[in-house]
Amino acid sequence: MTSVSTLSASERASLVIHPAWVRITHWINALAMLVMIGSGWEIYNASPLFGFSFPRSITLGGWLAGALLWHFAAMWVLAVNGLVYIVLGILTGRFRRKLLPIRPGDVVADMRAALTFRLSHDDISVYNAVQRLLYAGVILAGIVIVLSGLSIWKPIQLQELTALFGGYDAARYVHFFAMAAIVGFLVVHVLLALIVPKSLKAMVTGR
Repeated sequence: MTSVSTLSASERASLVIHPAWVRITHWINALAMLVMIGSGWEIYNASPLFGFSFPRSITLGGWLAGALLWHFAAMWVLAVNGLVYIVLGILTGRFRRKLLPIRPGDVVADMRAALTFRLSHDDISVYNAVQRLLYAGVILAGIVIVLSGLSIWKPIQLQELTALFGGYDAARYVHFFAMAAIVGFLVVHVLLALIVPKSLKAMVTGR
């Protein structure tokens, strides 16, 4: 089998890096997550966990009831679309090929290379160790944020799930920190897309 590294530039450009199901679920997830974050910040403002509130200019919904409507609508889109993404990622072997293995030594080495601007981005079909860790981490954060959100929404009906998070109040903190992790990932993700614009093109065209 011919390796990607031995292909010419034109041959590499013709390779399908992201199949259609990856691109579709990616953009649906991105939109649903932005709606959930904006509406979630408005919901947070109604009962803050910490000594700050989010500026109204970056929240969605206008008021608590409106934010809840947006949040629940996006929640089902995120949950169903995310489930499709995870199931296909496992069944097609994409997660195994793209995200594994994750070795601490490789993560440290690639992080050092990234911070010194020596990390190569020539072959965007292969994820470096830092990317593998971040992508695996955001998938986990996505699962946690959906489950903790359900435990907050239905603490009585889903009392076993709520108890798993340490109760209603603890679930709110888990939900908040899962959101913060996803927002942090999105910031890094967008910055990398701006630094390596061909990765954004690949997520649109697949090649």
